[in-house]
Amino acid sequence: MTGRLEGKVALVTGAARGQGRSHSVRLAQEGADIIAVDLCGPVDSIDLYPPATEEDLAETARLVEEHDRRVVTAKADVRDAEGLRAAVDAGVAEVGRLDIVCANAGVLGLRPALELSVTAWRELIDVNLTGVWNTCQAALPHVLAGGRGGSIVITSSTGGLKGLTNAAHYVTAKHGLVGMMRALANEFAPHSIRCNTVHPTTVDTLMIQNDGLRRLFDPANPSPTRESIAPIMQNKNALPVPWVEPVDVSNAVLFLASDEARYITGVTLPVDAGYTVR
Repeated sequence: MTGRLEGKVALVTGAARGQGRSHSVRLAQEGADIIAVDLCGPVDSIDLYPPATEEDLAETARLVEEHDRRVVTAKADVRDAEGLRAAVDAGVAEVGRLDIVCANAGVLGLRPALELSVTAWRELIDVNLTGVWNTCQAALPHVLAGGRGGSIVITSSTGGLKGLTNAAHYVTAKHGLVGMMRALANEFAPHSIRCNTVHPTTVDTLMIQNDGLRRLFDPANPSPTRESIAPIMQNKNALPVPWVEPVDVSNAVLFLASDEARYITGVTLPVDAGYTVR
């Protein structure tokens, strides 16, 4: 049976693990070849969780190849416009075209507003907002050159639709992505290139399953665990779940990337268990 993305190529940033790995594998399951990009290293001000590694990116590639799809990997920093463009250009040269852009790379930092350093502010904005801009600028010429339209799916957050405490820089960046998406949706619509954002609630990845974040959500507990924070997280969602799985977000990305969504552009799609309606 032909996959929903047969004959297409997808660029995924932040592909080494978490949502990015899930997106890469899910799109490959539906027939897409993958250009998988990740920093595979630290962002200095992010200390809640350890950074992804080159070994993580290699594992993503292995999982994609299990579905008999081609995969090209590159270690690149989305903050480095020239380096990222070179990685995308090399990937497209190897696989032949580009149809789908999953601008997924992002980091999470949490700090009270008055304790937020200039460096922490700049680094998070550079990764989560400017990094997406760099990704789109590097990728769009190739999607245009393909001549058959395409889809850009930007990973925002529920923090791109409502305010969160202790995350002013994160919320600012994620709201900014909505404005970027809407501008690109209008500008590239004549070329049948669609642009949408997805807005996950907490997702069951290392970005939330770490000691630093657990202590923030369960400060009275000297040794908070996955189990102890689950009811706290669940209380934030309307549906009775503490978090969603990466594949839940990947399925939304897949839909927006596929021809099933051929007339959907400029949309902010929550995958949030009802968090934003609570």
